[in-house]
This record gives sequence, structure tokens and C-alpha cells, in this order.
Amino acid sequence: MAKLRITQTKSYSGAPEKHRRTLQALGLKHQRSVELEDNAAIRGMIFQVRHMVKVEETEGQENNG
Repeated sequence: MAKLRITQTKSYSGAPEKHRRTLQALGLKHQRSVELEDNAAIRGMIFQVRHMVKVEETEGQENNG
């Protein structure tokens, strides 16, 4: 399954509380990256704060053993 690398690019100071909580739920801190599974819930959170993050698709590593 594909993964998404999400990096916060802008500070949340001055942003609405809803956006701050969304960034927290994604596990982001300023200028940090996280890798999360690509699903509808994560995509929805990214859409809400799309002006504050950068998103890259990465290949998920599969274990066959």
C-alpha cells in the first residue's frame, strides 16, 4: 500500500484552532515530516491544511517473510 510523506512547511501561529488540531492529529511539528498510510481520512486532513503542508507519495515496503 502507498504511503504519504507529509511535511509541515508553514507555522500554525495565527491559524484557526481547527487547523492546529489537524496538524497535531497528523503528528506534525514545524519543518518535520511523517509517513502515514494513504487513506481517505488522512487525505481529508491533508486537504484541510493543504496550504501548510507538502505531500509526497512514497512506496510502501512489503515484507514477504
